Amino acid sequence: MPATYKILIMGASYGSLLASKILYGGHSVHLVCLPAEADLINAEGFRVRMPVKGRKDQIEIDSRKLPGKVSAGGAAGVNPKNYDLVGLAMQEPQYRSPGVRELLDAVAKSKVPCMSIMNMPPLPYVKRIPGLNYDALKPAYTDPTVWDNFEPGLLTLCSPDPQAIRPPEEKVNVLQVTLPTNFKVARFDNDMHTGILRQLEKDIDAVRFDAPEGKIELPVKLRVHDSIFVPLAKWSMLLAGNYRCITKDGMRTAQEAVHSNIEESRSVYNFVFDLCVKLGAAPSDLVPFEKYAAAAQSLTRPASAARALQNGAPNIERADKLVQLIAKQKGLSHPVIDGIVALVDSRLEANRKKAAAA
Repeated sequence: MPATYKILIMGASYGSLLASKILYGGHSVHLVCLPAEADLINAEGFRVRMPVKGRKDQIEIDSRKLPGKVSAGGAAGVNPKNYDLVGLAMQEPQYRSPGVRELLDAVAKSKVPCMSIMNMPPLPYVKRIPGLNYDALKPAYTDPTVWDNFEPGLLTLCSPDPQAIRPPEEKVNVLQVTLPTNFKVARFDNDMHTGILRQLEKDIDAVRFDAPEGKIELPVKLRVHDSIFVPLAKWSMLLAGNYRCITKDGMRTAQEAVHSNIEESRSVYNFVFDLCVKLGAAPSDLVPFEKYAAAAQSLTRPASAARALQNGAPNIERADKLVQLIAKQKGLSHPVIDGIVALVDSRLEANRKKAAAA
């Protein structure tokens, strides 16, 4: 009988996608989220809807019908030492908010292995990449001090390739998967910790969903990789797609961002791709532009960073700035990336001024 794990996931929105997979293996998941979300999840569980290749209708996973147990609550009173694995599924700026910050620090001090599914790689993960000046990368983080107590080897990154949204017309316990790709996670330094990931990978592979036509396999797998560079495949996508959804006074869809000027998109994408190779990635760790451009055809919404800016957020995840600063350390720059960083800086500045005046 394989082990069952207790897993803590900080962030219930995107976190519920990973949780839905983990619960199939009989593991228990506790989601840290806002009170209204926690009450709803504790009362009714959560739903994850996703398209499945070859089926006209999408399927809906109901957490109440899964072998594992889910619970939810706020950040207070959680002891990370009671868990085998911690998942980080909030946006990077949220980790400095009161309560969350203290819990994150308790996670660091507990020495429990921790897996991030954020677009913005936590600073301790970046420290697993040799040969960088880490202090010089701190300006890309909303508050780099929240990561101070982490041991880099205990923190890994899971490339958040699957795309999902909360449909605005639904309750907050519903998640809609729009692009059902795989989570790609790098190993931990410690084999025992990596063993937890491999067990989850196996459990998720074994999942079969009871559809009217019989048991079917579901998309969105967990893939464990020995290379720490595999999750960085997301960087090219973020810079060529997500951040280019941001316009001077509004936003556009990721599909428009990539396809309205495909040569510029390719140039940005390949610049970041080549940068990752310079850091130590093998080209096979990464995703070629053609594959991404094809997937981007179905990304018919603006990325979350663009939506957050549009909604007046004073802080967003700055993977754009992180990539720019890393490139600078290698003596490289790209005019489009410099333009993105300047644009995001100015729009954040405008949002902060507006908030201060309100």
